[in-house]
Amino acid sequence: MHQASSAPLRQVLGVIGTSGSGKTTLLEFLIAQLADRGLKVNVIKHSHHDLELEPPRKDSARLRMAGAAEVMVASPFRYAIVHELRGAPEPTLEEQLARLSPADLTLLEGFKKYPIDKLEVYRREHGREPLYPHDARVVAVASDLPRPLELPDSTAWLDLNAPQDVLDWLLALVEEKRV
Repeated sequence: MHQASSAPLRQVLGVIGTSGSGKTTLLEFLIAQLADRGLKVNVIKHSHHDLELEPPRKDSARLRMAGAAEVMVASPFRYAIVHELRGAPEPTLEEQLARLSPADLTLLEGFKKYPIDKLEVYRREHGREPLYPHDARVVAVASDLPRPLELPDSTAWLDLNAPQDVLDWLLALVEEKRV
C-alpha cells in the first residue's frame, strides 16, 4: 500500500467507483467489522462540492465566517476542526494524511486519480465502464459480476454481495503489510 513520504508509515487504501455503486455501504460494513476486531481505521472522504459541516447560525460557523482560519468545535464526545482554505490550494493527500492520528488502516473514498493502491466497487448496472482496466493501482475489484477472463491474476476479484469475503481480503492485506 502507498506510504506517505512526509508522514509516519501508514497503510492507505483507496476505495473507488461510480456514484451509487455501493462504496459507502461497503465501507460502513468494513469499518464496523475492523473496529470490532480492535483495529483503528481512519477515513478521508474527498468531495468536489462545498462542505457545510455546521448550521450557518451556530457560533462556530459565525466565527469561521468572521475570518478565523480554523475553528475547533470540541465536546466530551468528539471534536472537529474546520479549516478555511480562503483561496489556498487544496491540501495534498500527504498533507491530509499527516493531519490524522496514527491508525492501522486509512481508507480513502474519492481519490481515484491518486497513485495509491485501490479497491474498486463496480456494478455494471450503472452503465459506466469499470476503472480497473485503465488503472494498474487497482489491486482488487468488488463486483456483482463474475471475474473477467482477461483480468490479471494479481488483481483480486471479490463478490460485492458477500461483504465478508471483501473483509477477509482486507484483513489479509492489512496483516501482510504489517510484516
